[in-house]
Amino acid sequence: MQLGIVQIAQSFGYDKISDKQIYDEELNSAILADELGYDVVSMVEHHFEDYALCPDNFVYLAHLAAKTRRIKLMTGAVIVPWNTQPLRVAEKAALLDLLCGGRLMLGLGRGLSRREYAQFGMPMDESRPRFDEAVPMILNALETGVMEAHDGPFFKQPRANIRPRPTKTFKGRTAQVAMSGDSVLEAAKHGVKMMQFAYKPIEVHHQEVQTYADAFRAQHKVAPPVPFFVDFLICDTNADRAAEDASKYIRRYLLSLMHHYEMMGDHFANVKGYEEYGEIAKAMQTAGLDAIADGYLAGQTWGTPQQILEKIQARRAVVGDYDGLFCVRYAGTPYAVVERTLKTFAKEVMPELKSWNIAKTMAA
Repeated sequence: MQLGIVQIAQSFGYDKISDKQIYDEELNSAILADELGYDVVSMVEHHFEDYALCPDNFVYLAHLAAKTRRIKLMTGAVIVPWNTQPLRVAEKAALLDLLCGGRLMLGLGRGLSRREYAQFGMPMDESRPRFDEAVPMILNALETGVMEAHDGPFFKQPRANIRPRPTKTFKGRTAQVAMSGDSVLEAAKHGVKMMQFAYKPIEVHHQEVQTYADAFRAQHKVAPPVPFFVDFLICDTNADRAAEDASKYIRRYLLSLMHHYEMMGDHFANVKGYEEYGEIAKAMQTAGLDAIADGYLAGQTWGTPQQILEKIQARRAVVGDYDGLFCVRYAGTPYAVVERTLKTFAKEVMPELKSWNIAKTMAA
C-alpha cells in the first residue's frame, strides 16, 4: 500500500501567518515524511486565494527534490487547462523527473473553481474538451520523447522534441483526479491511476471505482491500478484529543472548500461539463451545511491508530484495495499537531498497513 501526504499550502484558518511560514511548515513536513518512510508527497496547484497557494507545483517539487532522499514527488494535480500549452507540461515533467532521479508521479486534473478560471480569462465550459485533447498529447510525448504534430480544436502543435528526453516510462506513475462520472471514464481511457477525494457516500465511491475498473479493463485488456483515496488526517494516541482536533480543523477545512469552489452555488448547472456538480449543489442545498459537515467529518480518516486502521479496513471492505494520501496541514492545524500526526501514523499505523500486502491492481 502506497502511503503519502498531500500538501495544499493553505493559509485559511491560520492567524496572521506569512506566506513564508506556510512554505516553511510544508517543507518541514515533507522532509519529515521522507525521513519517516512515507512513499509519496503531493502538492496541489491553486491560485490567488487563502484556500491554497501553490501556483506551480513543478517549482515546489523541484525545490523539494534537493531536500529529500527517497520519497516520490507528485503533482496533485497539474490543472491541465490552466497550463495552456500541453507541450510545456510535458517539458516540465521530463525536466523534474530527471532532476529528482525518476521520483516524479504526474497527477493531472481539470479544475473546479469558477474564480480561478475567471482570473485566467478562460471559459470554464472549455475545461473538459481542453483537458481531453491535451492529456493524450502529454502522455504520448512523455513515452516517446516527441510531441507529434497535432491539429485540434484547441491546440495547433508542430512536432517538437522533448528535451531533456524522458529517461523512463511514466506508465504506472501517472494519476488523474476523477470526481465526476466523465472524469472517471477519462481516467480509464487514458490508462492512468484514478485519484478520488473522500467526500461522497461510500456507496458512490464504490460505484465509481467499479465503473473505472470496468472501463479500464475494456480499453486496455489488463487489470487497472488500485485508486488513490485522499483523506484529511488526524492521528493521535489520545482519543479525546484526536476527536477534538478533527472536529475543529476538518470542519474548518470544509468551510474553506465550500467557499473556494462555491459548492452550493447554482452556477455549475449552467457550465458545460459540470452538470453533475450542479446536482451535487442541489443536494447540498437541501441537506444544509451542518449535515454536510457531519458527513464530511465522518468520512475522513482520523482518530487513534486503532480507530484509523478500522476505518481503512471498513472502506476497503466496500471499495476494495486502495493507496492512501493524507492531508495533515490545513485550516489552522498547528505545526505541533501536524508533526504528531505524521510521527504517530508512521510509528503505529504504517507498519500494520504495509503488512496487509494490499494489491497494486484491482482483482477481476
